[in-house]
Amino acid sequence: MPLKRTLFRGGDTMLHLFNKLLFMSLKIVVLAKQVPDTRNVGKDAMTAEGTVNRAALPAIFNPEDLNALEQALRLKEQHPGSTVGLLTMGPPRAGEIIRQGLFRGADTGWLLTDRLFAGADTLATSYALATAIRKIGDVDIVIGGRQAIDGDTAQVGPQVAQKLGLNQVTYAEEILGIKDGKVTIRRHIDGGVETVEAPLPVVITVNGSAAPCRPCNAKLVMKYKYATCPMERPADLDERMARLYAERDYLTLNQWSVADVDGDVQQCGLAGSPTKVKAVQNIVFQAKESKTLSSSDADVEGLIQELLNEKIIG
Repeated sequence: MPLKRTLFRGGDTMLHLFNKLLFMSLKIVVLAKQVPDTRNVGKDAMTAEGTVNRAALPAIFNPEDLNALEQALRLKEQHPGSTVGLLTMGPPRAGEIIRQGLFRGADTGWLLTDRLFAGADTLATSYALATAIRKIGDVDIVIGGRQAIDGDTAQVGPQVAQKLGLNQVTYAEEILGIKDGKVTIRRHIDGGVETVEAPLPVVITVNGSAAPCRPCNAKLVMKYKYATCPMERPADLDERMARLYAERDYLTLNQWSVADVDGDVQQCGLAGSPTKVKAVQNIVFQAKESKTLSSSDADVEGLIQELLNEKIIG
């Protein structure tokens, strides 16, 4: 007799709940962001409105979000029946972030894309992500990088936790294990390392010093290379590709607007962003003078004495 597919809140099924009880399966959401490569900031980096001109900069997967993805994938391997999904916000091209996650072993993804999301600061971004996580439903772990390289604020993860009323652990380097509904995490703090426990559900932010993310899997690249959100596809999609998307529903990525997540437009994008960026500059530090020293004892001793006199060391 086939198992009856009974729906629960958040789209859970009887089978999912059975797996959760039997195997301690986890529903994991990875917060990931497509960011401009800040190593290539030029004169066109800002728009007239004071926002980052993302079209003028190469787009990459935020580095610390990749560290977070690796921790999520390790948990999936340790807990049979677990799922990993990537949640990102941005223009349609940000669907590339979800594809990169699928290539590495994630199961699904959600792209928040809407002109009403544009220009969001950390407050508006965390609001949008929190509303999407509520729509996903029954999430055990939300995990993301400590901060994004285009802002370096480290605010979004904690703000998402606050908006959802969840426990949070920041500066994580490794998720050591999950037992009896609690996650054990090693985190790097000023002056050392500490190990903490937190009850599920929990929001975790991960340092760049955590394990690097695994490379893309060739079989998964072949499976998902045509995965796109609807807005990424050309209007004149040829018959072959149209048939491919019709036959393989996993190639259609989840695409949500403000209305899809029941968001308040006054709390999204520029309307919900009290922070305004005045300017972005690429600053190169240059020494006013330089000295060439030999390895002789006299030169080394002279350098040490100079540093002591200038109060640089000592």
